[in-house]
Amino acid sequence: MQNSAKERLIAQNKKAFHDYFVEDTLEAGIELCGTEVKSLRAGRVNLKDAYCQIKGGEIRVYGMHISPYEKGNIFNKDPLRPRRLLMHKREILRLFGKVGQQGYSVIPLKLYFSGKWVKAEVGLCKGKKLYDKREAEAKKTARRDAERAEKQ
Repeated sequence: MQNSAKERLIAQNKKAFHDYFVEDTLEAGIELCGTEVKSLRAGRVNLKDAYCQIKGGEIRVYGMHISPYEKGNIFNKDPLRPRRLLMHKREILRLFGKVGQQGYSVIPLKLYFSGKWVKAEVGLCKGKKLYDKREAEAKKTARRDAERAEKQ
């Protein structure tokens, strides 16, 4: 998604790539208040335990921690409050159909600024089993060893 020079990465959910197979990715806007945007500009966000749920035709992000803005006083919101994602209805319905299948989840993969707007990249993910994680780690180690041997 980082094709334009106007896009700046805020945070990435590296744990999601370890715990899930990412089948598909979609871009979504995110509904925030002013002090949350200021915190995001400072990079004070954690996507580690974040996940999305679809209820009533809306998709919301739960578990995304945006630290309170230090100069925000009474305007600060709850750091863990659910935040609505802004997507087209057909995209939400397509995700809802896929999530109904066994083992699929919608996980926020990264947050970035696209111009002045904050965007979230969400992924349709299928959970990895323990042996899948071990296999991925073994492949990564083998590739790293091959690169080291190539350099010498």
